[in-house]
Amino acid sequence: MAAAQFAVAQAVNVLDARSLLSAYGALGIAVVLFAETGLLVGFFLPGDSLLFTAGLLCADGAGGSVHLSLPQVLVAAAVGALAGAQFGYWAGRRGGRALLARSRARRLHEGAARAEELLTRYGHAKAVVLARFVPVVRTVLNPLAGALDVPPRVFTVWQLTGGLLWTTGLTLGGYALGSSIPNVDHYLLPVVALIVLASLTPLALEARRTRARRASPGASR
Repeated sequence: MAAAQFAVAQAVNVLDARSLLSAYGALGIAVVLFAETGLLVGFFLPGDSLLFTAGLLCADGAGGSVHLSLPQVLVAAAVGALAGAQFGYWAGRRGGRALLARSRARRLHEGAARAEELLTRYGHAKAVVLARFVPVVRTVLNPLAGALDVPPRVFTVWQLTGGLLWTTGLTLGGYALGSSIPNVDHYLLPVVALIVLASLTPLALEARRTRARRASPGASR
């Protein structure tokens, strides 16, 4: 039995939401969201698609052989995302810039630049909430907020707000879809692809705006 469980664990693909949920259930959600929002190494993890898929698999008859408990998923998602963000902020206050400088991941540094721009453009409260919905940026903004001395009370209040909106919204969205469309799990791959595409849209729009600003005549002045 132990050997079989080890073989299953070895076969889990952490980038595949259904594979991860099949192996670890709600506990896997908490661990992945903690890593994605609290550890700089977690920027590649599938937070959006994981939450949506978990919600979908909570609906009766939607998950086939995999069925999750909606209350457990909601609690696990909230705990992982909120604890991860708070840990990332604390790590940032202790030396976030140095931690980021050690990384050679281009996407991570691009995310840091966007996170800093969000903080400058929208202010602390709005930026902390918005970052939850942008892949990579939600990984980097928390330690960056700590490194930039965003007040602890401001960060905590708004990361709780943004974290609950993000985890609850995506999970309930998946649950609603699974409850309304019979056998929706048969179309899980294209549904997840749409979620990933939607989550990457803010990055694409921001990159387009940045290029437009750089190309404008007043940008070089």
